[in-house]
Amino acid sequence: MHSKICEWIEIEYPIFQGGMAWIADASLAGAVSNAGGLGIIAGGNAPKAAVREEIEKIKKMTSKPFGVNIMLLSPYAEEIVDLVCEEKVKVVTTGAGNPGKYMERFKKAGIKVIPVVPSVGLGRRMEKIGADAVIAEGMESGGHIGKLTTMSLVPQVVSALKIPVIAAGGIGDGRGMAAAVMLGAQGVQLGTRFLVATECSAHPNYKEKIIHAKDIDTTICSEYLGHAVRVVKNKLTRQYHQLESAELKKVQPDLLALEKLGKDCLRKAVVDGDSEYGSVMAGQIAGMLEKEESCEEIIQTMVAEMKQTIMEKATQYL
Repeated sequence: MHSKICEWIEIEYPIFQGGMAWIADASLAGAVSNAGGLGIIAGGNAPKAAVREEIEKIKKMTSKPFGVNIMLLSPYAEEIVDLVCEEKVKVVTTGAGNPGKYMERFKKAGIKVIPVVPSVGLGRRMEKIGADAVIAEGMESGGHIGKLTTMSLVPQVVSALKIPVIAAGGIGDGRGMAAAVMLGAQGVQLGTRFLVATECSAHPNYKEKIIHAKDIDTTICSEYLGHAVRVVKNKLTRQYHQLESAELKKVQPDLLALEKLGKDCLRKAVVDGDSEYGSVMAGQIAGMLEKEESCEEIIQTMVAEMKQTIMEKATQYL
């Protein structure tokens, strides 16, 4: 597949695996890279030693390129920046902050820097500070989200920027990938689709919750606190919405109660398998997923579907 992203990073397919905290480890990232995409290890809130261990593991799994996602609000962000430069990681994706102060160090280490952006304005800012590309992520995605949909966000970012754009949010099959390409994206990033990969180490209960989800089974929490998160509906989300509704009626809301309810809830779902009182982060494409598949099967199916969609659908309008 011909794409600037493939040429720059030396991958076979312009398919990134999202840097999902507690989920995107060496097992998943290595499998994605071996299948021809770009596997990405999540830095999350993990310390340097933990991320180094995952990097060492993936280097034993594959000789192909991989990336690391750095959450810039993490207390260990400085350490992880040092680590990726030391290890000469091929690609760094960033979120929850501005990577500007690290850009010179990334460039000296030969690292491609690709921030996740939810708006045109932030995309322009990232281009200005030297980002090699951006991931334009719509609100259909799982986890922390912005306010624009992928369909409206991607073409606006593509038109505004000169650097390549990777589309993310609501992309779960080859049809979605074809649509992203038609909107001007040079590639796609998938999160939820890889959650149900056989190589994904998330608890089986987490995967089952996603596989059994319907199209309307995700919801948004934490808007009240200013950092909206998309998750699959469960007992936790019902508690959260009840508390938010009650707090909206108060003059002085109990923000601590809301924070306490969400504390460590992602770990509870991913590691402990608590799919009712844990945070099962997933995008709106969860309703499309019916079974576990290997990363190889996911990528090959998507690429075949994309090509078929373009050949059969797009050409009929020419």
